[in-house]
Amino acid sequence: MSREAQTKARHLIDGASFGPEALKAIGEAFDAAWAEVSGNFGDDMVDVDKTRRRLAKALLSIANEDSRDVAVLKRAALQRMALDYRRRS
Repeated sequence: MSREAQTKARHLIDGASFGPEALKAIGEAFDAAWAEVSGNFGDDMVDVDKTRRRLAKALLSIANEDSRDVAVLKRAALQRMALDYRRRS
């Protein structure tokens, strides 16, 4: 995966308006969620970049300042992403 694809999604997360502890948990949840699903999206860097940004947006849509549980954030972000895919289908 290109560094640019990694950077775009992480930039969304790192630029979010959360405190440092919440951002750390959100970042870890993003990495864990991506590790779980990355094999489903092939090698097309455009698709990978879009999917990583969708994951970041899904994660940020469910996170709040009190978010600290990485496993809960990961699961909720993946569920949100799945719902979004179903709505588009």
